[in-house]
Amino acid sequence: MSAVTEAIAAEARLAAKYCGVSLIGFVVDVAVLHLMLGVGLEPAWARVISLVCAMHVTFVLNGLHVFRQLDRRRWPGQWVRYMACNAVGNICNYLIFVTMVSTHWPLIANPTFAIAVGSTAAWALNFATTRFLAFPGRRSRQARRDP
Repeated sequence: MSAVTEAIAAEARLAAKYCGVSLIGFVVDVAVLHLMLGVGLEPAWARVISLVCAMHVTFVLNGLHVFRQLDRRRWPGQWVRYMACNAVGNICNYLIFVTMVSTHWPLIANPTFAIAVGSTAAWALNFATTRFLAFPGRRSRQARRDP
């Protein structure tokens, strides 16, 4: 395998792991959203809480298992970079959610469907910013060895 092919394969494995963590974050997001809706919060406020919870879960999982760079001494700075990097994508995610829910159209306004659409739209932006800004030091040799 050429160096370029190996680098592409390593990046694809990294993206696949990130996608797995994103799916866990999605489950956390939906579960917390429905919990908050169940206690009577308005969808927009319930979504803020669920999104913040999901962001914290994905920060830990991405830092430990995907990028393998979460460090006890550096985690406060890593946390700030991660939250800042993902803020743009998650603001888009949130605005898509609020817009869809506010339509009151049967399928479009369904909170779970709206989260899925918003999360999908934000995924690529969040991966790129997390990969290159929040946890930039991922070693390509390590990525190639990780299945």
